[in-house]
Amino acid sequence: MEKTLILLKPDAVKRRLIGRLLGRFEDKGLRIAGMKLMKISQELAGQHYADHKGKPFYDGLVGFMTSDPVVALVLEGPSAISVCRQMMGATFGFKADAGTIRGDFGISNQFNLVHGSDSPEAAEREIGLFFPNGEGILDWATADSALHACD
Repeated sequence: MEKTLILLKPDAVKRRLIGRLLGRFEDKGLRIAGMKLMKISQELAGQHYADHKGKPFYDGLVGFMTSDPVVALVLEGPSAISVCRQMMGATFGFKADAGTIRGDFGISNQFNLVHGSDSPEAAEREIGLFFPNGEGILDWATADSALHACD
């Protein structure tokens, strides 16, 4: 089973989309291994977006991500990273296909509702930032876990 970090960004939280977006991930068959509502600090945002430091959009991105609460999730399932990225859709809502989170709920190129890890290495690093030492990540079986034993 693969784990990935998903952030429901401030625009998703402020639009009260938490339940609808969580439902999509759960309906797909992904398991929530960790979840917390939090306000991201400047320091954490800087660490998370370190690869973008110095780019023209960096300050705005950090400002946006620290402006209001986010929901940090660790999702787990077969090919969780690629599954979540497909579910999220193209980065800019106006380019995202209908049926994806961004395609159904977003039109902005600035506020794109969700972040998802883009590789196993990024997932490990990002999960470590938001859930240090595995704190808050639980291993538990879903009611349909026997169905996934053959995956």
